[in-house]
Amino acid sequence: MIKLMFITNNPDLAEYAECCGVARIFIDLEVMGKSERQGHLDTLISQHSLADISMVKSKLKKSQLLVRVNPLHSGTRQEVETAIAGGADLLMLPMFRTVRDVQIFSDYVDGRVGIIPLIETFDAAQSLQSLLKVKGISEIFIGLNDLHLDMKLDFIFETLANGFIEGLVNTIKKAGFNFGFGGIARVGEGVIPGECVLAEHVRLSSSSVILSRTFHRQSTSVKALKSTGGLKQEIEKLRYEEERLKKRDKKKIEDDKLRLKNIVRECVERRKREKSI
Repeated sequence: MIKLMFITNNPDLAEYAECCGVARIFIDLEVMGKSERQGHLDTLISQHSLADISMVKSKLKKSQLLVRVNPLHSGTRQEVETAIAGGADLLMLPMFRTVRDVQIFSDYVDGRVGIIPLIETFDAAQSLQSLLKVKGISEIFIGLNDLHLDMKLDFIFETLANGFIEGLVNTIKKAGFNFGFGGIARVGEGVIPGECVLAEHVRLSSSSVILSRTFHRQSTSVKALKSTGGLKQEIEKLRYEEERLKKRDKKKIEDDKLRLKNIVRECVERRKREKSI
């Protein structure tokens, strides 16, 4: 099964998400440069802190705790030390452009926890083969949002529809690493419906995906989250769809791939029209 990741720094929501079948709780410390890159978009910029790590970890029984730190900077070593001391199982490094950045990060971690480089720049993507040789990497994740911005594309899912992500995935799989990419909406929701994105995850043999904010509706309590339709029920729908997608024949797989391309093309064309007005 694809590992589902839930972004929260709320200990109670983290505990509830684990009970609903979430494999990874995701604490997001990244703030450096994010407003400048994404401030014009309808994206959520987390306000999590290092102090959240131990509190969330104390609530978890089996789910892994993933912590995304800031891009490499003068305070990275301290972020790494504090995150590991707080109980992080995995550390994610965002917005790097060189293999050297990942090597420095790996040296800081020193094999104590798994490292997930987040490929979200074109330079990082171009350096993928060399990147995969860095010791300490446990898997790879591809960030569609910043990647499409860095490549000056019009829509977040263009790299998935045009084959760019598949090219990266083939290299990653050949090297024997697990990988994941992007976020996914609830079944039947999202600009690109959740089941349409999930179809590509299944086709490409992805091992992880982030549950988008459609799953939590920006809830700040378990009671509020349950009132949105229930996380457990929505995850069950996603799992049912995942099993259905695994049973497709070749024609259906290609049909679903074409559906994604068509939806993305329509979104790109619409955004270009809006820009020209």
